[in-house]
Amino acid sequence: MNNFFGMLARMKYIHRWGLMRNTINENIAEHSLEVAVIAHALAVIGNVRLGKHLNEEHIAMMGIMHDTTEIITGDLPTPIKYYAPEIRDAYKRVEHIAANQLLSEIPEDMQDSYRNILIEDDSEEWKYVKAADKLTAYIKCIQERHTGNTDFSKAETATKKVLDEMQMEEVEIFIRDFLPSYTKTIDEISK
Repeated sequence: MNNFFGMLARMKYIHRWGLMRNTINENIAEHSLEVAVIAHALAVIGNVRLGKHLNEEHIAMMGIMHDTTEIITGDLPTPIKYYAPEIRDAYKRVEHIAANQLLSEIPEDMQDSYRNILIEDDSEEWKYVKAADKLTAYIKCIQERHTGNTDFSKAETATKKVLDEMQMEEVEIFIRDFLPSYTKTIDEISK
């Protein structure tokens, strides 16, 4: 017990996009920070521009923790994870077991504070984290393409389709207002 934070420190060892040729390598610690920042931004957009009442900081924390199960499971590439419904459903069960295992590594008196940021459910808040997760994948694809890496072309198209199907106005606003800056150079951003 009390191994939770030691396990979280291992997020930097789990690499993403294992089946793809990467120009820019990424681990789940880096990815989780990006998801948290974008999930927070989506919640702010929802609150400020669309009149919602979301807990922005809680959603950001969920973003930080959303892939912690991969410390135990590793990063299963999307084409494998969704190859067949049986694999998808089995992996969801494995993720649930891993999340509960991580929760058990926290002292009992602290577990309630971590349960709703470790255990994924169908809440409105998790929709923002899932959207941010897809947005980071879409951004990764765009950035790889801009370096001349065409391995991400189909993933970019497929990920954009998933984002469109989410029909979240916050995602549309983020893509319109903020996505263009991801392909700018530091000199272009600094102007």
